[in-house]
Amino acid sequence: MRNTTKISKSFIGFLIITVVIWFLITLSKVYTTTITLPVKYAHLSQDKILQNEPINEIDFIVKSSGFNIIKSRFSNQRIEINASVLNKKATFKYYLLLKNQKNKIQRQFRSGIEIQEIVLDTVYLELGSLISKKVPLIPNLEINYHIGYDILESEVIQPDSVLISGPETSLNKIVNIDLELLKLEDVKFDFSEKVKILRPENSKNLKIRKEFATISGKVEKFTEGVFEVPFKVLNLPKEVDLTSLHKTVKVSFVVGLSNFNKIDKNSFTVVCDFTLSNENKLDYLVPKVIEKPSFIKSFKVVPNKIDFLIQK
Repeated sequence: MRNTTKISKSFIGFLIITVVIWFLITLSKVYTTTITLPVKYAHLSQDKILQNEPINEIDFIVKSSGFNIIKSRFSNQRIEINASVLNKKATFKYYLLLKNQKNKIQRQFRSGIEIQEIVLDTVYLELGSLISKKVPLIPNLEINYHIGYDILESEVIQPDSVLISGPETSLNKIVNIDLELLKLEDVKFDFSEKVKILRPENSKNLKIRKEFATISGKVEKFTEGVFEVPFKVLNLPKEVDLTSLHKTVKVSFVVGLSNFNKIDKNSFTVVCDFTLSNENKLDYLVPKVIEKPSFIKSFKVVPNKIDFLIQK
């Protein structure tokens, strides 16, 4: 048979009471220790705003009973730092000395807790003005059009800019704001899509007046046309008698159907600069289009080199 040792209930009770008494005696003793408490900054000048988040916790070396120390560590108390009187260090940088506020800070502690030392002597704050400015919105587009179709003019963003406000140092770094990606496939009709305005990184204190913008576009079927266009030779010296092997060039272009009938050969002006050929010792002229309709999508000149002869 096994011997079973039974612990009496009275012994367990005595042990619990002993532990409790020891715990109470221990907590009633006075200790010097370090506690960390959250802080908040009050009484900032109305014409100033924090440009960056300052330090939000401070270590204090305190002397008190164990009871008070434990209560302080588990409380939700936030120590208020008076930021009405600051010393200037640089353009946006200010500082305050916590030792000058020790008495005011002491009064915020629980009764019976005495501050021995504030570990952090100097708190630095970055302050500036609250300003506003308008910045352009930058689209992020992935639009694939149906074969033979394209956008008639550039996409329209409404609004094309947005008013932002916030700390001066933050706004100085922002020159534009991106829009959310707009991805469309096989497009052959006009479109109008709502997209989100993306917040810049590290812009917690930034206010943007709009959340969304609209991107729209007019889509049309495109066609190709070709015209024989005469060209002019510029900067030809009077004593030079030049004969070119071509009198005209072919200008092919791509344009929307609605604008096709608005174009004729007189819509294009083509020139060849003799100085360019002469200075680069070329035995050909380079045709260049200097006037064209603004609504054509693209164009090409054939030939892109024109042989010539100089009569002596």
